Amino acid sequence: MILQEFARIKAIVVDVDGVLTDGTVQVDEHGEQLRTFNVKDGYAMHLAISRGLPIIVISGGKNAGVQRRLEGLGIQEIHLGVADKLALLREILLRFKIELQDVMFIGDDMPDYHCMKAVGIAACPADAVEEIKLISQYVSGKSGGRGVVRELIEKTLKLQNKWFDDSHVKSI
Repeated sequence: MILQEFARIKAIVVDVDGVLTDGTVQVDEHGEQLRTFNVKDGYAMHLAISRGLPIIVISGGKNAGVQRRLEGLGIQEIHLGVADKLALLREILLRFKIELQDVMFIGDDMPDYHCMKAVGIAACPADAVEEIKLISQYVSGKSGGRGVVRELIEKTLKLQNKWFDDSHVKSI
């Protein structure tokens, strides 16, 4: 079963538009592009980093607001405006000393295709394009921007026994 494979994941790579967001871009009167992020996705990414699971963001889009949001979650590997995602991913993994087969890539559209074909686990939201669904080992029941990243990080951390530590929770 594919879920058992999540236990070996050493890094998770995430696209932005259509994965962390629903793919909708609102433009204000000044031309600023606005996106909506899911707070639960943010919590899971922050937790993953604190538990030693690197989160890497690689996106073709470039937006200062997106950069600030991701930095606020503690993500250090934020790469926006990337044309060749696979070449960059290979460089990053070399630095981290992580093999492609130990990586999960969460993508939703054709710019993610080559990375998703190269990694150990390709995962996508329910509303990903058909070509991406066909190459994904895991298709979430959730749409982009609706908690798909939380779902996948939570499953990964649970299988690695890193999800919940109740030592700081007070009993009633």
